[in-house]
Amino acid sequence: MSEKQRVSTLARRIHGWSWQAFPIGMGTGAVYVTLSGLKEHSPTLTTVETIFYFLNISLFLLNTTTLMTQAILFPSQAWRLIKDPVKGIFVPLVVLSFATIIIGTINYAVPPGHVSPGFIYVLFWIYVAFACLTCLPMLMIWFNQPHDLATFTPAYAFLVFPMMLVGVIAFNVLKTMNPADPRAIGVLVLGYFFQGIGFFMTFFYLCIYIIRIMSTGFLEGHQANGAFVACGPPGFTALALLNLGDHARKILAAHHLVTPAAGDIWYASSVLSALMLYGLAVFLFVFGVLPYWFKVHKHLKEILGCWALTFPNVGWISCTRVLGDVFHIPGLYDVHLVMTILMCLTWAVLFVLTVIAFWKGLIFYSQDEDVLKDTRRDDEDKLSYSTTSTAV
Repeated sequence: MSEKQRVSTLARRIHGWSWQAFPIGMGTGAVYVTLSGLKEHSPTLTTVETIFYFLNISLFLLNTTTLMTQAILFPSQAWRLIKDPVKGIFVPLVVLSFATIIIGTINYAVPPGHVSPGFIYVLFWIYVAFACLTCLPMLMIWFNQPHDLATFTPAYAFLVFPMMLVGVIAFNVLKTMNPADPRAIGVLVLGYFFQGIGFFMTFFYLCIYIIRIMSTGFLEGHQANGAFVACGPPGFTALALLNLGDHARKILAAHHLVTPAAGDIWYASSVLSALMLYGLAVFLFVFGVLPYWFKVHKHLKEILGCWALTFPNVGWISCTRVLGDVFHIPGLYDVHLVMTILMCLTWAVLFVLTVIAFWKGLIFYSQDEDVLKDTRRDDEDKLSYSTTSTAV
């Protein structure tokens, strides 16, 4: 009997890598985004945020490089992950991870002068293109097959999240632009445009989510983490509306657009809408927290799903600080501080557990036979292609 063929650890890691790795970087980005909104802000805190910013960039480069290597060495596995009805929904997270890097660049590279506002403007359009080129094909793939309502999770809305985040990127980019700059009009309008697409599409997903838990009860197992994804759409939309409305007051007035009072009207309506959406986001957060501990599986092999405890909550947590500024309520600053501390503690726990799971081979680690099977399949496909090309 022939000895079983062995596969190197590196090959098993590359083959076992998945798009679910990006939430780790997004969770890291969530830390410095929430920290940056603290009312009391010291230079030391900015240094800590900058460390997390560079850690996020490192994780992004690691994930993209590994997945590109996987696509070259194991194309069948790479294509399988994209077409998978569950794992495929994490593909757009590469765009969201890129979004956190853009926000970090605006916060930590523009003020010292390392990056120019003009470059940030270019990054905005790159992000918009990246979001559309990623979301639309993935939506076509996902909607091309039926899905069971009994297994529905809010995480399916990840397919639209990148377009929804255009509004958030837009108001961050506008912070680096002069309101009198004609380009600011395009950023503002596009921010509202895509925020509308993203929110209403994800809102439809939230409606299906409510129907799902009405018929099956609260989400269980690894899906229990998905309940926190539901906080994302209303939270981020509230945050975007507040900030875009604030910029609209200056931009519309500077360019004499619509009516003289248009900017103030936009801002007032944005505050009203944001306040209601903020309430919905907080409710969905509480709705996910209360049954969470009793429903989630406490297995290290499912630790990647737990990163949903971080980044989807950034929207409403950051919105808490902005509402404190709008209504002059000091108590909201305290709430924001508490939630930011909890965000940092959650990140620390999840990061340690993820490292342990990685070390034990419970995540990002394929079996020998799976690697060998795909290696043989890919070699046969290459040989078949080579033979066909020669014949032609």
